[in-house]
This record gives sequence, C-alpha cells and structure tokens, in this order.
Amino acid sequence: MKMFCYVIGILILTFGISFTIQSDLGTSPFDALLVGLSKNVGLTVGSWEIIIAFLLICCNALLKRERPEVLGLVTAFITGIGIDLWLFLVHHLITPELMYSKILCFGIGLVAIGLGTATYLQTNFAPIPIDRLTLILQELMKKTLFFSRTLIYFVFLILAILFKGPIGVGTILTVCFGGLILHFFIPYTEKVLNRFISHDAKEKNHSI
Repeated sequence: MKMFCYVIGILILTFGISFTIQSDLGTSPFDALLVGLSKNVGLTVGSWEIIIAFLLICCNALLKRERPEVLGLVTAFITGIGIDLWLFLVHHLITPELMYSKILCFGIGLVAIGLGTATYLQTNFAPIPIDRLTLILQELMKKTLFFSRTLIYFVFLILAILFKGPIGVGTILTVCFGGLILHFFIPYTEKVLNRFISHDAKEKNHSI
C-alpha cells in the first residue's frame, strides 16, 4: 500500500509541476532553474531534475554526515520521467492563453504539487533530494517545514534568475504559499495513509 501511495504522490506532484510550467506565469524557483537550464544549456526538464538531484544527494549526505541516499536518485529518475511525460501531454492538450485560464492552470498545479509532495513523503520511501533537504534543514535548524522550504526556494530563486528561468508572479506565489500548502496537506495525508495501512493490515490478518 505504501508503494501505491508513493507512486500516486509522484504522479500528482509531476502533474502539478507540468501545469505550473504550462501556465506561463512562473514556476517554483527549483522548477524555474530546471526549465532555464533546459532552454539555455540543453537536455529536457526531467533530465535536469535527475542531474540536480544527484548534486543534492551529495549535499544532503554532507549535512547529515551519512552515506549518500542512492534511493533518492531513483525517486528523482521517476520524477524526471513523469515531468517530461506530463509536459508532453499537457503541451498538446492545454494551452492557456487568457489570464483567467493561466491563473486556473497555475492554481491547480500549485495545489497538486503540495498534495503530491505530502502524499509521497508520508510513505517515507526515498524522498526527492530537495524534499529530503527540506526535512534535514527542518531538523537541523529546528524550524517548521514552511521556513525550511521557503529558505530553499530563495536559494533556487537566485539560481533560476542567473539561468533565465521562467520567473514571474507564479514564482512569488510559490515561494509565499508553497511551504504553507505542503504544511497544510501533511496531517491529512498522514491520516489517510494510516487508514489505508491499518485497513490493509486487517485484511491480511483476516486472510491468514
């Protein structure tokens, strides 16, 4: 059941990322960096997801003074593929031109990112390196998820500007509300996942 929730969470997350990119209002600083690298250096957005993930895994290992979390690269690989697939589908199905449609597209994407991240994090199975970094900073600095997430967004915002990523009003909204949305969904996804796990365990006991 945890694996199922993990996959669903990744699918929701990458769906949300593709929608914010397609909205043309600006993406999260991290995704803006990926898009900027893709346009100015080459390779796909998903490919840069994997490359940056590898660098973050090394950074996380240094902060925790532990061995690199190689499974995080597996998650990043799946996420990278998901982003490219969703972008391919969304690009051919949805092209918002009017402002209200762009706002709607971005809003759906932002909420989906928070929900997807909260869902797969609850499985505690190889978080995406940037999300692991969020948890590490929360632990080391003894701050909230909102604070650590916002701090990370600020750093990537500077990098995204340097690489001419899609920075816009959506980027500001993501920095301001991305952490809050994730913080909001965490307790709800925890309750739902615990129900699924307990229900699954009961069914297994009955079958025995």
